[in-house]
Amino acid sequence: MKASELSKHSAPELYTELLKLRKEQFALRLQRATGQAVKPDQFGKVRKNIARIKTVLGAMPKSAPTAAEKTAPTAAVKAAPTAAANSAAKSARKSAPKTAKSGVKA
Repeated sequence: MKASELSKHSAPELYTELLKLRKEQFALRLQRATGQAVKPDQFGKVRKNIARIKTVLGAMPKSAPTAAEKTAPTAAVKAAPTAAANSAAKSARKSAPKTAKSGVKA
């Protein structure tokens, strides 16, 4: 798979291909860990194909989000906790009962 071939695909197609390659990479690692016969050259090929796809995705121009992407629920960025929340959490940790560690004699 060449980068010139990959640049002809759309971003969603590339992301699905990337997901497929990562699953294949995981399967290869699993086969190696369980002692099954694995072709060692496949590790490098899959890794390089993942890098090619990531390179093509990074070179694609960032487009404005579509209407569907704007209305879709996204993971909200976590706001930094306030000072009051920090002090409340700190006092809760201090007042929590200490538990004995297993295997350690007091």
